[in-house]
Amino acid sequence: MPSYTAPLEDMVFVLDEVLGFSEKLKSWPKHQEFDLQILQEILNQSARFAEEVIQPLNQVGDIEGCQLDPLTHEVSTPKGFREAYQAFVDGAWTSISCDPLYGGQGLPMVVNQCVYEMLNSANQAWTMYAGLTHGAYECLHAHGSEWQKKTFLPKLTSGEWSGTMCLTEPQCGTDLGLITTKAVPLEDGQYALTGQKIFISAGEHDMTPNIVHLVLARLPDAPRGSKGISLFLVPKFLVHEDASLGERNGIFCSALEHKMGIKGSATCQMVLDGARGTLVAEPGRGLAAMFVMMNAARIGVGMQSLGLTEVAYQNARRYAEERIQSRSLLGPKDLTKAADPILVHPDVRRMLLTAKAYAQGGRALSLHCALLIDESVNASRPEAREEAQQDLALLTPIVKAFLTDNAWISTSLCLQVLGGHGYIRDWGMEQFVRDSRINMIYEGTNAIQSLDLLGRKVLANEGQTLRRFGAQVQTFIELVQSSEHAQEMQSLTKSLRSLSQRIEQVTGELGFKALQNAEEVGAGAVDYLRVLGHFVVGYFWARMAFVAHARRQGSGREAFYDGKIQLAHFYFARLLPETLSLLEQIKSGAQSVMDTQAALGQRA
Repeated sequence: MPSYTAPLEDMVFVLDEVLGFSEKLKSWPKHQEFDLQILQEILNQSARFAEEVIQPLNQVGDIEGCQLDPLTHEVSTPKGFREAYQAFVDGAWTSISCDPLYGGQGLPMVVNQCVYEMLNSANQAWTMYAGLTHGAYECLHAHGSEWQKKTFLPKLTSGEWSGTMCLTEPQCGTDLGLITTKAVPLEDGQYALTGQKIFISAGEHDMTPNIVHLVLARLPDAPRGSKGISLFLVPKFLVHEDASLGERNGIFCSALEHKMGIKGSATCQMVLDGARGTLVAEPGRGLAAMFVMMNAARIGVGMQSLGLTEVAYQNARRYAEERIQSRSLLGPKDLTKAADPILVHPDVRRMLLTAKAYAQGGRALSLHCALLIDESVNASRPEAREEAQQDLALLTPIVKAFLTDNAWISTSLCLQVLGGHGYIRDWGMEQFVRDSRINMIYEGTNAIQSLDLLGRKVLANEGQTLRRFGAQVQTFIELVQSSEHAQEMQSLTKSLRSLSQRIEQVTGELGFKALQNAEEVGAGAVDYLRVLGHFVVGYFWARMAFVAHARRQGSGREAFYDGKIQLAHFYFARLLPETLSLLEQIKSGAQSVMDTQAALGQRA
């Protein structure tokens, strides 16, 4: 049976020693009473919840799945899920970074991100119920009416009610401009919604008495396309002025999807039959309002994959220590045993180090993005808030796509470490592989994230935001070169500078080609995002190595810091070189992909 131990030491190292969390707190007036000691206590308690309460339910959820009663349209979650959720609510974990005006604790967003990484490692399917609720909270907090905020936010903050996002329909996935769900105005100012939604995570379940659905739909006079989409709040049960529950609303689960993974999460087909709802934001501005939730969800999906990468590594590492198979290529390591632990074999180490490097590098990137969210609302200077928002916009598609790609790679490698046992349910590793696969698809496929990054975040402003990030990397390189550790860091800084120059060159070439042929963007975008992903994570690995060099001597934590330095060099030697082939693929252009009618067997 798999196990999980929260990586608390690494979280605190990244947050405080690398990202300077304690120093940032001093410049945020509303968080000055919060400190590292409080953070560590919260993380310790959260770790116990993740390890002891929901991790034991992970395989239970996978085996049992969710069950739909076709007569009542009610969905029951796996054994123990509802009780665990109530313990989560009782522990006030739902309210960590929510607004105190609505019952939240008002803690920095980065604290919430640390907690959710642990929850996702322990049980991604269970965590989705709470994660989607927080996304609904964020959307209503930003765009809800005063009545919606007053009535629904306290319930979402406390976890008494849960939330969903209802976007996809049978005829459209990413292209939301094709949705057909209708919203007809009623005399009382509400709307009657009719249509069908699919792939709705947590669309129906037994963990909360009410579910707050945020639904995209069209008004009768709406224009075609995405500009005609509005957003509506549609509760499972109608809500009175005093927030008490009324009659059942006309939104029901008609079927559950039979999925490859995350089976403990109810993925629902939802039917709206005259369901009553209220408008969120202005008519025709539904996508803009929903993007608050979608962007939060994209970072959340990255955290899901980070969590899976971490837990898969931990279990593969433990297995590699215990499993004896063959002898070391240099001769026997342990003559008291019939064979050596497979940890001595180079390829096993390569696979484990790959997963660990992606987990710890992804953690640094994710927590940096969480701090950008905090900086965007807490920085004293307007310019600093704006820069944080721009950097976050640049990095969000990378967090979503790069981390989810890496989780698929890492969980598969960790399964390989276990050999045949990895393919067997009892060990739990095959579940991590299956669960990780959806993360590359939902909340915008990774190809969509890549198009967003290259088209909207880089080329649309002629690379301005990317150049500013590159300047941060250059400033760091100059700092290292002027330090006493310049020699030890030379191979890392040299690689970073070289990759930065190649990215600048290929970005210019892509931009020029795109002016003549838009398909050049589509052909190069996925590879381009992966190159930038390596560049960004490589930068954070260099920062971690630099801190480790600076603090190692006399720390009493020499082994920890040595591990960081060695893993950074592994990343640069074994993983970063992938960018060389990716850059060549980008330069090959769209023709090698699009001029392929005969290859695909299509008619010319």
